[in-house]
Amino acid sequence: MNFGALIIGDEILSGRRSDKHLAKLIELLAARGLKLSWARYAGDDGPCLVETLRQTFATGDVVFSFGGIGATPDDRTRQSAAEALGLELALHPEAEVEIRARFGDEVTPERLQMGVYPVGSEIIPNGYNRIPGFSIRQHHFVPGFPVMAWQMVEWVLDARYGHLHHVEDYVEAAVTVWDAHEGQLIPLMRELTAAFPGATLFSLPTIAGEGERRSIELGMKGRAQDVEAAMIRLKAGVAAQGYVWEDKA
Repeated sequence: MNFGALIIGDEILSGRRSDKHLAKLIELLAARGLKLSWARYAGDDGPCLVETLRQTFATGDVVFSFGGIGATPDDRTRQSAAEALGLELALHPEAEVEIRARFGDEVTPERLQMGVYPVGSEIIPNGYNRIPGFSIRQHHFVPGFPVMAWQMVEWVLDARYGHLHHVEDYVEAAVTVWDAHEGQLIPLMRELTAAFPGATLFSLPTIAGEGERRSIELGMKGRAQDVEAAMIRLKAGVAAQGYVWEDKA
């Protein structure tokens, strides 16, 4: 099963806020033996957001969507999700209970709007302030605030996808190769790619600043058995060319 990320908000695209969700989602997935397959950014423009959501719903992937589920006029994610699916919006009874418990006598129609979701949605509990997110069609919509969003994502991963944790035979391993150019290692890379079709090679060079050493992060990812064998060959090949390498943490 593929996992995707959708990060929503004009403030991200304009630079008023910096996105922190992508790196955190990768971390939360990795801790459970899962990996992110793709990520998209979108603004708050209604028609564009509807089209983006139509495309992501069509993938059938598990998608975590961050941002735009508040009650202010610039928050259009809930409405756009409903339109993308051709569904009506309605106040979710469990969300209403949570919102009323949060605000008591200070509950307002505007606050209740935060519990209005596409019909058929399920709530995502919010341990920070009790205002839920919602899930529908493998899409999980959480707020843009990291203090709320990240624990809500963890809840979804553990409550709904626990059966997928550490199921896939997938690992990554790499070394740092010092003082080498990528071009000098291409024959070795080709050899590894041909010899280990069950693993994928990656090469991440750095641009050394003044007084710094040039380096390349060179590694393999895929099935554990293939990666282990490929890394033995990789390290031997790098050493045979006279380069020093160190295991990458």
